[in-house]
Amino acid sequence: MFDGMNRRIVCMWFPRLATDRVLRAYPVDGPFALTLRHDNSERLYCLNAHAEQAGLHRDMSLADARAFCPDLLCRPARPDLDVRFLAVLRRWALRWCPWVGNDGADGLVLDISGAAHLWGGEAALLANMHTRLGKAGLAVRLGLGCTRGAAWARAHYGTQEQALDELPVAALRLDNATCIALQRLGLRSIADVSGAARAPLARRFGPHLLQRLDQAFGHIPEPIAPATEPPHYGVRLTLPDPIGLVADVMAATARLLDTLCAKLHAQGAGARQLVLTLRRVDQGSQQVELRLAAAMRAPARILPLFERGVATVDAGFGIDQLRLEATLVEPLAAQQTGLSAAPQSPDRLADLITRIGTRIGLENVQRFLPADSHIPERSFLIAPAAHSAPESGWRSGKSRPLRLFAPEVIVATGSTPPARFRWRRVAFATARAIGPERIAPEWWLDDATWRSGMRDYWCVHTHQGRRLWLFYTPQNPGWYVQGEFA
Repeated sequence: MFDGMNRRIVCMWFPRLATDRVLRAYPVDGPFALTLRHDNSERLYCLNAHAEQAGLHRDMSLADARAFCPDLLCRPARPDLDVRFLAVLRRWALRWCPWVGNDGADGLVLDISGAAHLWGGEAALLANMHTRLGKAGLAVRLGLGCTRGAAWARAHYGTQEQALDELPVAALRLDNATCIALQRLGLRSIADVSGAARAPLARRFGPHLLQRLDQAFGHIPEPIAPATEPPHYGVRLTLPDPIGLVADVMAATARLLDTLCAKLHAQGAGARQLVLTLRRVDQGSQQVELRLAAAMRAPARILPLFERGVATVDAGFGIDQLRLEATLVEPLAAQQTGLSAAPQSPDRLADLITRIGTRIGLENVQRFLPADSHIPERSFLIAPAAHSAPESGWRSGKSRPLRLFAPEVIVATGSTPPARFRWRRVAFATARAIGPERIAPEWWLDDATWRSGMRDYWCVHTHQGRRLWLFYTPQNPGWYVQGEFA
């Protein structure tokens, strides 16, 4: 027998974790469910107690659910937020014991060995868990056992007083197909499986069934791996005497930056967003937020960017504590410095974008990016420079004008291209023309400006010195100007 039988394991199962998360912020008195799209149809993902009492169940189509329960309120599910919420619950559960790990997508497992006496015994500890989680608006089922498998079985299929042998075979954490096959053989409970011959079970169901059985009874150890805490990128400095000058605050910020950037370098990360909190002696606080155009961890580059925000801070009677935290962190790979000892020069463009962004906002500093389309209007994208990388150039092999605007009608006479035309009340004469370049509309997109059909584009050099981009529409004869070359 495995000597870890002295261990005491608690399994927390949150059967309505997703809906409880939403209903904590938006209470609903009635049937409520979260939906998730699966196989081209909306299906129920998680339900509250009222919806289950109305006869609804998980994986039911939304159309059938509304037919059964017209009063059903729905919202789209967010599994990513459920994962974050479970991580918050895991950190909160550290109040009961220091060994807490995740148990699937909707549960936690706690090793309370040696910690139950701090709460007055196991019964008092479980009662405390029920009370606190209930006050938090969370439905929970608790299971206690000497093994993780036994605790999981009681949390999902039994009670604390029920013996493990009395529980159904599904309590062994088996898949549905295995459970159905066992029931067809007459093995409906754990006692039936444990009393059957092991060799035939192993030949038919493989080693997984016997492994789960031995784990539940403690014959095979099953470790509990607590989730590792994510690195915390925050540093604090408490001053013996209050300060108020900008130079003093910047000097203290420099000390914090050195420590924070060392943490970032050790984790191979860089900061994209920093928050400097300045606490005054009157317990008031002010924050200076810095958003960077690229991930950085060089104190010499980051420190000057704080100066503008620090200068606007009202120090009052003095600042006695500073706290610097990197609220948004991205991986930052090590850079090759070359054979020489001199490091690479800093990214001056990122620093410039950051400086301008602190004044007008990073989203307002934009750049043009090439797009995969032969339509002139769709051949580029406009994206924030801080959240996009520059590309080498446009993929089109044809020359395109530097200035592009909406098509403007011209009055043209003569051959193709026109020898003379009038645009914006100015008369032009064609000196040389290059073309035509025929561009057909993208049939899979409904674009009102291209409903006239294909276009024949010409690069026209005029005697007046301007190079214009003209096109002709054969289906609906007419000449237009859409751009001008530099």
